[in-house]
Amino acid sequence: MSKIRYAHVNIVAKDWRKLMDFYVEVFDCEPVSSERNHHGEWADKLTDIDGVRVMGRHIRVPGHGENGPTIEIFTFDPQLDPPSKLVNAPGFGHIAFEVDDFEGVRDTVKKWGGSDYGEKVTIDIPGAGKLTLLYMKDPEGNIVELQEWHN
Repeated sequence: MSKIRYAHVNIVAKDWRKLMDFYVEVFDCEPVSSERNHHGEWADKLTDIDGVRVMGRHIRVPGHGENGPTIEIFTFDPQLDPPSKLVNAPGFGHIAFEVDDFEGVRDTVKKWGGSDYGEKVTIDIPGAGKLTLLYMKDPEGNIVELQEWHN
């Protein structure tokens, strides 16, 4: 069997720099590698979009060390209008971050242009413990889950 290693997830943004700054400032993600400015024949073939330009950068998620997975945030030109993002729509659902200052992070998300999506709940998961959860939206409407374990 071949070796498999998780690499990254991609978020397509209206403004990749602004969204990257949000994840860096709110969730302690770290910019890695170089900024991307992909275009040309290979990019057209890969995306099946003639004359495409893809700009953005990877940010490493916290808590997994220097070789941890990243979030790739890209802006495409040309760009389509985004569909509404709903928690129960098929496809990519949300990204989750475990936090130790739930209300502080919640306030910071809002300060950076995010908002609550649902209501905060606390549940008991048998064998795992007590967990507080909240779905929020980042500044571009992507769903972000905050979770805090109470063990």
